[in-house]
Amino acid sequence: MAKLKRKHYEHALEAMQLELVQLARWLQHSGKRLVVVVEGRDTAGKGGTIDAIMQHLNPRQARHIALPKPDERERTEWYFQRYVQELPAAGEIALFDRSWYNRAGVERVMGFATPEQVAAFLRQAPVFEKQLVDDGILLFKYWLCCDQQEQEQRFAERHDDPLKGWKLSPIDLKAREQYAAYTEAREAMLKATHTKWAPWTLVDFNEQKRGRLTLIRNLLDRVPDTHIPDDTIDFPPLRGKLQRERYGALKPIKSFKD
Repeated sequence: MAKLKRKHYEHALEAMQLELVQLARWLQHSGKRLVVVVEGRDTAGKGGTIDAIMQHLNPRQARHIALPKPDERERTEWYFQRYVQELPAAGEIALFDRSWYNRAGVERVMGFATPEQVAAFLRQAPVFEKQLVDDGILLFKYWLCCDQQEQEQRFAERHDDPLKGWKLSPIDLKAREQYAAYTEAREAMLKATHTKWAPWTLVDFNEQKRGRLTLIRNLLDRVPDTHIPDDTIDFPPLRGKLQRERYGALKPIKSFKD
């Protein structure tokens, strides 16, 4: 399949982002709550996908949730506890850049959780998610698929680009040697947590632009008809003469010249 040209990507994305704005208005109107779980290997494209979804949404309504590693107190809590407090209220969207599935992935592979903890998680996650769905939350789970060769190229890009260096951590470097172990962990996770009330959707992300469009289209197609009549706001001409800003004693810095 030919690589998607940027102009075609941006044109298709803009149309979908208009639909996402309509979705957000529908959520506010209906009081529904939306949770989107975006999972995948390092470099798969989780953050960029969430950014594309949120680009034109109100950040007070839609939140990008990427929790750091748990602190000492959080490690003694019920495992799902710190994720529960991030769940949306009526009319809101919560987009999890990684989620409670850390336990079935990185924590399992890197030894941050015991086999008993992982096994308990795989039993409890379907029950936890059924409670969310039974309470009326719209829950969509996506796994972003990325081949090892493509992952290596993206790691190298992060290493060589000073603007992306913050994305490359010691854990990421260790993960490079664990591709097969992550595959095994993913398959066990899918087998245990792919349920009729909270199924997984796998998306090919070897080409990130096409993957983003595929995921967003699927997300939009899975919600009801979200059309809400547009609010009309009158915008009358401003009375009086327009005034120039007065600076007083403080002066603005010089304008940038290209």
